[in-house]
Amino acid sequence: MWQPSPLQHQFTMPTVPPPEDLLTVEELIQQYLSNPNMAENSKQGLNKLLADEVPIEIKPVNPPDVYRRVAMEPKKLFWVRARGYIGEGNMKLHCCIAAYVSDYSFLGTALLPYPNHRAQFTASLDHAMWFHSTFRADEWMLYECESPWAGGSRGLVQGRLWRRDGVLAASCAQEGVLRVKSVAESKL
Repeated sequence: MWQPSPLQHQFTMPTVPPPEDLLTVEELIQQYLSNPNMAENSKQGLNKLLADEVPIEIKPVNPPDVYRRVAMEPKKLFWVRARGYIGEGNMKLHCCIAAYVSDYSFLGTALLPYPNHRAQFTASLDHAMWFHSTFRADEWMLYECESPWAGGSRGLVQGRLWRRDGVLAASCAQEGVLRVKSVAESKL
């Protein structure tokens, strides 16, 4: 329930390129697949990703370099929206889509510092979400994900879903099991 209050603050939305200047995940995969030197098993994995029908459109701000295994900070940013028009009428539907978005590759954020390990098994232990303002899930929103901790085959991730106008729409937190295996060095 919304009640007026003199207390009101939020973090500042990260400054990133607008979604119009970025490629979708599908466009990035097509670029990767056009490399004639890509290993066949990598091509198969990317084609499998392309075949999956995902109800959201994603534009990563800093997509990982699939040709090199580089340790990255456990943070990622991507623009996201539902595919298709939903309209303003049903805020519950927008919240359901935001909940789907909040879990999409969320735990993977904890794996970014470990390029030589691949998730063999992941499972959510708990997931919480708090809604702070109205929003449209069929309009571009920025999802900011970070992992402040990982250890003991578990990872903790936190996220903020920002409206394009800089208003914090939702916050999320998740702890999950992360079972990993070492990955052989690529021949690329």
